Amino acid sequence: MGPNEPNAWVRAVPFVPFRIRMNYGRTFDVRHPEILRVGLRSMTLFSYSGDATDIYERLEMLSPLLVESIEPIDATQSA
Repeated sequence: MGPNEPNAWVRAVPFVPFRIRMNYGRTFDVRHPEILRVGLRSMTLFSYSGDATDIYERLEMLSPLLVESIEPIDATQSA
């Protein structure tokens, strides 16, 4: 998958929380559009602590080429 599909999910209005499933089995939930930044060759997923701070705890670098699927979180929970 290229960067266009993840970027379309991030920019959707209204935003719908979604799950990224990687081809190696790992999943990442994106519940707010500001936690995922999409570039041409990489995506950066930020994880924040529970308090109201702008400082992130950690980040994950993901390759759009390794994304198997993207789906709304609500659809995966009802299945």
